[in-house]
Amino acid sequence: MNFSCSCCWENGKKENWTGRIADIYSYGSHYEISIQSRSSIRILIGQTCSGFFACIPDFQAGCHLGSLEDIFYNQEKLTFAMENVIDAATVASALRYLSDILSF
Repeated sequence: MNFSCSCCWENGKKENWTGRIADIYSYGSHYEISIQSRSSIRILIGQTCSGFFACIPDFQAGCHLGSLEDIFYNQEKLTFAMENVIDAATVASALRYLSDILSF
């Protein structure tokens, strides 16, 4: 499954690229998603009474998220956690793409 990604830099420049969902595994309480783009990213997505969360073990990062469709808020939270704007934008775009597919 391919999806579009974009990032706006502080200087006004916009960058676009394509990502791909390579695998999705459902564990009932959470999902494990493998994303291929400029890098390979494996994320765990779940929901608690406080909302959604993302865990990115390869980045030793995790954070709370807004709704899966909220690309701007999620990208901000993921950028802070991952310390990488491009990968955070890729994950936020993947979550938006998957928001209608994943069921919690």
